[in-house]
Amino acid sequence: MRTRTLTLAAAAAGTALLAAAALPAGAAPAQAPEGTVTAADLLAEMTSCSQISNGKYSLDVGAPATVPVCGLNGAVFWKADMDIDCDGQVTTECNKRTDPWFQDQTAFHQSDGRPLNSEELPYVVVPGPSDIWNYTGSGIRGGSVAAVIHGDEVQYAVVGDTGPTKIIGEASYATARALGINPDPATGGAASGVTYIVFTGSRVSPIEDQEATASLGEALAEQFLEDNGEATNQ
Repeated sequence: MRTRTLTLAAAAAGTALLAAAALPAGAAPAQAPEGTVTAADLLAEMTSCSQISNGKYSLDVGAPATVPVCGLNGAVFWKADMDIDCDGQVTTECNKRTDPWFQDQTAFHQSDGRPLNSEELPYVVVPGPSDIWNYTGSGIRGGSVAAVIHGDEVQYAVVGDTGPTKIIGEASYATARALGINPDPATGGAASGVTYIVFTGSRVSPIEDQEATASLGEALAEQFLEDNGEATNQ
C-alpha cells in the first residue's frame, strides 16, 4: 500500500485453473499465451467511460481528483499512473531498505497464509472501500483477475492488495517489471498511461498461481471483447 506525495510520484470463469508452481527468485512473471488479445484490442473498448464510482480518485496525495472508475460488460477499468507496491514478503528488491513505505503485509495472502511476494507476483492494488467506490460491490475480491496495459504491453495480474481510499493507480514490483516500467519502489513507476481492467466475478485460486492467472486472463479478455464488441455494434 502506498501513500506517495505528488512530488515523488512525478520523479472465463469456467476455465480450468492450473496447479500452482513456485517461481525461482528473480524469475519473470508468467505471460499470457502468445497470441490473441492485444493492448489495442482492449483499449478500443475503453474510449469512453460509463462511471460507476460515486466520485473520482487522485493519483497522488495533494493531486486533484480526476480519475473515475468506469464500467463495461464483465469488467471495471480506470486509467491512471503506476506507483510501485513492494509490500508483503521481504525479498532482495522489496524491504525496508529499498522501499521507504515498506509494509510486511498485503490485504490478501497466499494459500500458505503468508503475505504476497511483490517481487515475483503480478498484482494490482484497488482503493480501500469508501463512499467513492467499494470494489466488493462490483464483484471484485482478492484473486480477481486484472489486465494491466502500458504501451503495447498487456500483463495479466490478480487483485492482491488494497490502498488509500482516495488514491488510485498502483501495482506490484513484478507487474511493473513485466510491463517495462521501472519497478524501483522509491524512484520508479509511471506518471501516466496505465490502464487497469479488472474482470468482475473472476478469481484465481490459489492467488499465487501465475500460470492460471495468465491462462484465465486471456480467456476473460477474449470474452470481454466479444461481450463489449457486441454491445457496441447493437
